[in-house]
Amino acid sequence: MTRLTLSTDSPATTNADALVVAALQGPDGPVADNAAFAAPVEAAALAGATGKPGTVTIIPGAGLGISADRLVVVGIGKAPEGASTETSDGALFERVRQAAGSASRALAGHDKVVSTLAAIDLTAAAEGHLLGAYVFDTYKKPTKPPVDEIVLTVESAARATDDTLARAVITADAVAFTRDLINSAPNDLYPAEFAARASAAGADAGVTVEVLDEKALTKGGYGGILGVGSGSTRPPRLVRLSYTPSDPRATVALVGKGITFDSGGLSIKPAAKMDQMTSDMSGAAAVVATVIAAAKLNLPVAVVGTVALAENMPSGSAYRPGDVLRHYGGVDEKGKSTGTGKTVHVLNTDAEGRLVLADAIVRACEDEPDYLLETSTLTGAQLVALGRRTMGVMGTPQLRDRVAELARQVGEGGWAMPLPEHLREGLDSPLADLQNIAGDPGGGMLVAGHYLAEFVAEGVSWSHLDIAGPSFNDAKPYGYTASGGTGVPVRTLLAVLGDIAAR
Repeated sequence: MTRLTLSTDSPATTNADALVVAALQGPDGPVADNAAFAAPVEAAALAGATGKPGTVTIIPGAGLGISADRLVVVGIGKAPEGASTETSDGALFERVRQAAGSASRALAGHDKVVSTLAAIDLTAAAEGHLLGAYVFDTYKKPTKPPVDEIVLTVESAARATDDTLARAVITADAVAFTRDLINSAPNDLYPAEFAARASAAGADAGVTVEVLDEKALTKGGYGGILGVGSGSTRPPRLVRLSYTPSDPRATVALVGKGITFDSGGLSIKPAAKMDQMTSDMSGAAAVVATVIAAAKLNLPVAVVGTVALAENMPSGSAYRPGDVLRHYGGVDEKGKSTGTGKTVHVLNTDAEGRLVLADAIVRACEDEPDYLLETSTLTGAQLVALGRRTMGVMGTPQLRDRVAELARQVGEGGWAMPLPEHLREGLDSPLADLQNIAGDPGGGMLVAGHYLAEFVAEGVSWSHLDIAGPSFNDAKPYGYTASGGTGVPVRTLLAVLGDIAAR
């Protein structure tokens, strides 16, 4: 990963391959965010700089009064109007994050870059630069390597500044780890391999890791996970990572969907874009990375991540539409299933995420958490309702609304969605406790939320984050977002954990 360093030296006199400065979008052209660079930004305007968000203009540094070889002007849009507020700051900081990411991508192949964006917000600048420089090179080496070093200029190198940078680096590392898992091909990242990588990363971070293989899942009665994974020659897993600080202020359960490849099973998906179903484990990847980051950040909350891993494939052993499965309902003193879990009539094997998540949610609630956050690429209906950059957030109203607000503040885009009571009726089954889809396709994202709600223990404040669109970018890179896995919602989950710790 690109190295970030802090410096109190003048950015104008620092030798580097490039100097990055921000420009606001003024009525008559770009306006330097830092008045010291007014003249260079005016020169960049002649080359097309506008200050518009997402724009990057590069001109030679000679004659501009700077020591860098080239000047990079990045647009951060119009200045916030009126008094500064939490919301407007969040919007501005996200534009800084996007600008930093765009600069890092544009400057690939260079050794040293100096950036003044930290003067606006250090966290946004650091995260944006690191995530914009991200490259997944397991299968193909990039034409140009990422920037080797980015120097962030700050007024003083106080301890608080160093701590802020360290937190930003840990956060960016967690997002990058999530992206790496998502971008790994499904022939390389199957349930057992995912469990192995999660175990290794967890051990390195000092968290406790537990892995249940197919035998342990059978003994425990994890019918949802076993059913979904029954069509594959590569059996399912349940992985649990636990971080417990001394005297935690709260206990938070994180649950993630880990379908390492989703063909739809016997209710098979169309061939077009099925290759993108390698990303159906994005929720699980985010949960694993978040628990590890929480440990590295020494957050004063206990965090237990539970991820259900399976491959949803069609075969002679696959579960069928019409099957009845029994979800996990607990174990006796010998660790054997009590057989008390809820039953589900499977009407569509491509509605498999809720089946594995239900088992994982019940297990997570046995830890008696104060809060439960679950994330998953759960429904195509999320894409229809909210598009590719806004996750749908459901659950306990107070927590739901706070999660959605924090998601917007960190730039991951969240929108609170309701769980209307009448939609729950569509899950009633004459044959079992539940059926896994409703007869009416309307409100599919919300129906799926209702299904998950059936398995959350009474008294647990919970939230469901549907990231079907935001977790994977199937278009060109933009800002700090690469093609492929995005790492959403790692930064949201970390923000919620921090918020719980603070409150």
